[in-house]
Amino acid sequence: MQAEKIYLETDQHGRLLNVPALPPNVKLEAIFLVLDRLPQTKRRKPSPLIAGKGKLTGDIMAPAAAENEWDALQ
Repeated sequence: MQAEKIYLETDQHGRLLNVPALPPNVKLEAIFLVLDRLPQTKRRKPSPLIAGKGKLTGDIMAPAAAENEWDALQ
């Protein structure tokens, strides 16, 4: 058995919006919990020891290696 957690929404009449595609010819068990609001994900923060100490140097958009050094092009 494989579990997949999805959040569904309903319209003003209680009909499901954006119904997900389901695999064909399978039996599914669903348990619906009515949420007051979506669970808040905890925002991650960097360690205070390193926060704000990084700096950018040089062109961050330029490739790190020249195209003739790429193995994928050969």
